[in-house]
Amino acid sequence: MKILVSDKLSEKGVEILKNGGFEVDVKTGLKPEELKKIIGEYDGLVVRSATKATPEIISAGKKLKVIGRAGAGVDNIDMPAASKQGIVVMNTPGGNTVTTGEHTIAMMMALTRNIPQANMFMKQSKWEKKALEGREVFNKTIGIIGLGRVGSVVASRAQGLKMNVIVYDPFITQELAEQQGYELASLDDLYARSDYITVHTPKSKETIGLINKDAFAKMKNGVMIINCARGGIVNEKDLIEALDSGKVAGAAVDVFEKEPPEDWSLANHPKVICTPHLGASTHEAQENVALAIAEQIVDYLKNGVIRNAVNAPSVAPEMLPKVKPYIELSEKMGKFFGQIIGQVISDRLKKVTFTYTGDAAGVDTRPVTIAGLKGLLSIVSDDVNYVNAPVLLKERGIDLVETQTSKEAVYLNTIRISLEFDSGTRSLEGSVFSPGDLRIVRIDNYSIEVIPEGYMLVIYNKDLPGTVGRIATIIGESKVNIARLFLGRDRQQGTAILIINLDTEAPKDVIEKIAKFPNALSVQEVVV
Repeated sequence: MKILVSDKLSEKGVEILKNGGFEVDVKTGLKPEELKKIIGEYDGLVVRSATKATPEIISAGKKLKVIGRAGAGVDNIDMPAASKQGIVVMNTPGGNTVTTGEHTIAMMMALTRNIPQANMFMKQSKWEKKALEGREVFNKTIGIIGLGRVGSVVASRAQGLKMNVIVYDPFITQELAEQQGYELASLDDLYARSDYITVHTPKSKETIGLINKDAFAKMKNGVMIINCARGGIVNEKDLIEALDSGKVAGAAVDVFEKEPPEDWSLANHPKVICTPHLGASTHEAQENVALAIAEQIVDYLKNGVIRNAVNAPSVAPEMLPKVKPYIELSEKMGKFFGQIIGQVISDRLKKVTFTYTGDAAGVDTRPVTIAGLKGLLSIVSDDVNYVNAPVLLKERGIDLVETQTSKEAVYLNTIRISLEFDSGTRSLEGSVFSPGDLRIVRIDNYSIEVIPEGYMLVIYNKDLPGTVGRIATIIGESKVNIARLFLGRDRQQGTAILIINLDTEAPKDVIEKIAKFPNALSVQEVVV
């Protein structure tokens, strides 16, 4: 079998692949058309961030069995295309965690003490001591948005610097935060109190533009912003305005909306220090991820062992046809649930319960539960996969309960996901009508039969005449086609839920128009 390494990889990783008995070609810097032309020869593809595994590339890879990402993020791999073609996509979560966390702290210190500017002046034989007065981080408050693996590294290092650490993460329990010596805060409270704010969330529909004009308005004057997570989480245009106004005293940026930037305004701003996405760029990190992905690929292609798969749980081949529809439904439910709860919630999640009823209780439910957790946690962690999802939940101090029952119900089989928060419980139920027909059948108190697929508008509204027609008209006027429409009602509350499948993403102004409609209580776009 042949493996193509299309991005720079440590020689030790290449040696592991060769020692595994594979023919290995290292061809870096290939243009898309060049990669497309040769990919059909290979059984495995190893990439970092430069290679884009597009649907066209994947389709041309007729022999491909596995794509390995030497790193955590898989934004550059088209997951639906790979899954449809039966290609296992693996990553190496945790391999660059310490490196990225340390880079965040280094950026904070350099920003605080004007080190890049001082170095530049010294190279020009200028002694600008007075102009470069900095500040101490001692006893300052650092607000960390997202306490995943990297966020945890930053928090522990900040504690060592004797900083006050406050954290926003709805998937961390109060007990766990207290054990680690952190203070949990709402997002608005974090904005108001922090001297430094650093972001460590995945890039998703919920987090793009999370730090924007409205967020800056809630921050204290002179705050400093650090982004070593993903470009686009901090709105670059709004950040420049906040820097110009003096609201933000300085920013340290390692990631950009476009890389390399097409617009260099942010990088060239005098109050900004920046690096070209160096968060994971250390010798140790690159060697760690190279060794890990090479070992994983050898293990899979030689022994059939799947580790750190992003799109494939480990299921015995003979059981897969029966279990697969439940796995797909569970992951879709998790993604849907995570998005309607939202990235910005004030409640703390304490427990996740999966309940299987009827035929669903008769399959191996463990991979089904893991798939649901993967979908749910994808809104707070960009390195979640089928292997580490339960571990991430445990690390966050959240209990997991799984139960099966054969009791009679409206549907022949149901998966119920219940989330217990400090203030109460929310639930979502789904059912497999047939292997190709997956449905969400209940959302909290609303009975509804929804096809969880593609772009979806989830609208809570007053149960009044003309509401559905007006909302549909707003969508139609925007030239967006409605694929399907589903309704659920709560007569006692006088409210309803309207879920609309769209052929394309809803323009921002459409969502804003629906939100302003008096009968609409809330509107949100979900992508499953």
